[in-house]
Amino acid sequence: MRISYICVAPKDLSRIAIHRARIALDASAFVRVSPALLGVKGQDTEWVTVDFGSPKPSSDHWIGVFSPSNFNSSTCPDNSGFNKELVPMICQAPVKYQLANYSSDYLKSGKGTLKLQLINQRQDFSFALFSGGLSSPKLLAVSDSISFANPKAPLYPRLAQGKAWNEMTVTWTSGYDISEAFPFVEWGIKWGTTTRSPAGTLTFSRTALCGPPARTVGWRDPGFIHTSFLKDLWPNSKYTYKIGHQLFNGSIVWGKSYSFRSSPYPGQNSLQRVVIFGDMGKAERDGSNEYNSYQPGSLNTTDTIVKDLDNIDFVVHIGDITYANGYLSQWDQFTAQIEPIASRVPYMVGSGNHERDWPNTGSFYDTTDSGGECGVLAETMFYFPAENRAKFWYSTDYGMFRFCIADTEHDWREGTEQYKFIERCLASVDRKQQPWLIFAAHRVLGYSSSSFYAAEGSFSEPMGRDLQKLWQKYRVDLAFYGHVHNYERTCPIYQNQCVSSEKSHYSGTMNGTIHVVVGCGGSHLSDFTTVTPNWSIYRDEDYGFVKLTAFDHSSLLFEYKKSSDGKVYDSFTISRDYRDVLSCVHDSCASTTLAS
Repeated sequence: MRISYICVAPKDLSRIAIHRARIALDASAFVRVSPALLGVKGQDTEWVTVDFGSPKPSSDHWIGVFSPSNFNSSTCPDNSGFNKELVPMICQAPVKYQLANYSSDYLKSGKGTLKLQLINQRQDFSFALFSGGLSSPKLLAVSDSISFANPKAPLYPRLAQGKAWNEMTVTWTSGYDISEAFPFVEWGIKWGTTTRSPAGTLTFSRTALCGPPARTVGWRDPGFIHTSFLKDLWPNSKYTYKIGHQLFNGSIVWGKSYSFRSSPYPGQNSLQRVVIFGDMGKAERDGSNEYNSYQPGSLNTTDTIVKDLDNIDFVVHIGDITYANGYLSQWDQFTAQIEPIASRVPYMVGSGNHERDWPNTGSFYDTTDSGGECGVLAETMFYFPAENRAKFWYSTDYGMFRFCIADTEHDWREGTEQYKFIERCLASVDRKQQPWLIFAAHRVLGYSSSSFYAAEGSFSEPMGRDLQKLWQKYRVDLAFYGHVHNYERTCPIYQNQCVSSEKSHYSGTMNGTIHVVVGCGGSHLSDFTTVTPNWSIYRDEDYGFVKLTAFDHSSLLFEYKKSSDGKVYDSFTISRDYRDVLSCVHDSCASTTLAS
């Protein structure tokens, strides 16, 4: 991305020159961790106590958390990607780390204590004390390994709408291959009997990835990703479900019990509430550092949405999902972070540059932003109802809403396969039954007054507005974008001109699309240009998300809420009848004839 970073000292995993690490074990140094066995009561998250010491404490000492616990050179598959003169002694990055002097007494006494949080990630863990800082790490001491009671347990379910309105998919991660156990979901309507639906199983190898660090120090076995399709659901009804694996001896390993509410019938007139944001990422609740520690708002966004989850039906995360950027352990940590949300409501994702972009792999942008993932992780870890999941564009319906989700990391210009899909998605909706037509994409294809777009003189992605005539022709109500890490709302606009002078309430003829940048889910914030364009109605350089509430076929409430307090800072309403959508405005209707 071309966004300026916050001016802080770099502390992320990408700064660790792990391939330069050397063994310098000191008999007087130590690392001890307790408890040794985690999850004995079925927990998938536990806090551990790390005690450590060194006779020569220094501010450049740090503690790394490794999983699997055996991280020496015997685990290196090859040395490709490394300088031949620097054959690695350690060839996997820690899943996270913390500076030793985070423990306040360490520099004085040579002894320290940290409290760190671990999640079940299918492998055991060890903790290592390093000197030499991040650029020249030297291994001083290693702890004994610790592990969860069942490291293979089925975990972190994430719901998504299926290809049909009455189909919900459940995706989760486990350590069980189909050669060991049969994955399934046991589910049923609250007042009815339960049934079991089998799940498909996917995984991938290191060779499926496109470059470093994903293929080198960032690689970690992803386990197995399972997806089950729950079909023929009653509309707008509460279901309970539980993921499980039946072992060949007949016993079953169960996950936790969850519930969800099924989708309304398309066009159903009921209260429907949708949350939209982009660019959230993850962060560590224990204060430790992981890859790209520049998502300081992600936990606030997650927690604020969780607090209001009883009043949310559907979530759309439009790209830059985890910011793992080739450090695969971060995907587990992200799915654990959003589990309270994704296990209860459909969590629909879009593709961003940090999921897809890698040179010579078909990306529209020739950058290395995905860290070598080239879409493999996003396409496997989450389900989305695309015809071809390597082409991350799809449509999905939720009651009175139609969502057309585009993939800005593939070509969208006129004449392309994706352009044709977008037009089909917009053209095929029955606006009498689904009046709220939403377009969403990661990069800004509409309008943004971010400073880096202003510096380019474009106020959006170059060629971004190739889709403008489609938005106008099919009368798209709202277009949402991420990529720019702030919040901005435009007037109803067409060809750079506001088509309404209203700011807080819109009614009557639908004559222009409102564009919204909401890439403020958690990543470092982006500056605005010093000059505010006349089409920019509200700008905020802070963390937050948008909530849409459809009361009926004629009334929609738009709210921008800050992650820090969940309060509304920008809002407007739309009141519109079906005939207002049909009304012809500039470039929206074909020419007519007087012939009889």
